[in-house]
Amino acid sequence: MAEFTRYALYFTPPPGSLCDMGAAWLGWDLVAGAQVAHRDPALSEITENPRKYGFHATMKPPFQLAENQNEAALSKAVGAFCATQAPVTLDALEVTPLGRFLALTPVGDVAALNQLASAVVTFFEPFRAPMSPTEHARRKSAFLNPAQQENLARYGYPHVLDQFRFHITLTGRLPKPQMAEIRPLAEAAFAPVVPNPMAIEALTLCGERPDGQFQQIERKPFKGAPI
Repeated sequence: MAEFTRYALYFTPPPGSLCDMGAAWLGWDLVAGAQVAHRDPALSEITENPRKYGFHATMKPPFQLAENQNEAALSKAVGAFCATQAPVTLDALEVTPLGRFLALTPVGDVAALNQLASAVVTFFEPFRAPMSPTEHARRKSAFLNPAQQENLARYGYPHVLDQFRFHITLTGRLPKPQMAEIRPLAEAAFAPVVPNPMAIEALTLCGERPDGQFQQIERKPFKGAPI
């Protein structure tokens, strides 16, 4: 079994065209835990930051395990959680700017999705080791609003609960002219492979390897009755 330094809970698409395109766009296959050829060599530099995490949407951000927990217990909890959760259906995903980077974001009502994300954060909180004072000071920022500051202190990350926004990161920070150049390329790549509607129907447990790259440990489907 691989030794992981941190764990995270993601949404990742099932095997298929969207999963394959995400790997080719970033240059990293999260499922296989291996580099793959970029769809376009020009993407290598602008995808350097998101590449280590793979093609995903964060549901519970990366965390170190609490001292009294282990990977086997975390895996068991993922199975128990997914057994009770119903799939969430989105109208689609579209390429949009989020600040200085590009991402796939939901189209339509996201209330059920946000509720799911909050449930993931709170359910798995007992598995997260508390942040050290040094780590908290590093993450704390004057740009965080009061709710984000509270989330950082309570959950180790500011953008959770009512501050959450579902997104699949496609690039690092881009200058505005480059963003305008890359956005049509991303739209052309992903529009044909994003399902319409888009089902959020599983939770993926991932681990950070000693080399800093994340890889899939397991992907568990939701088995609860659809709402």
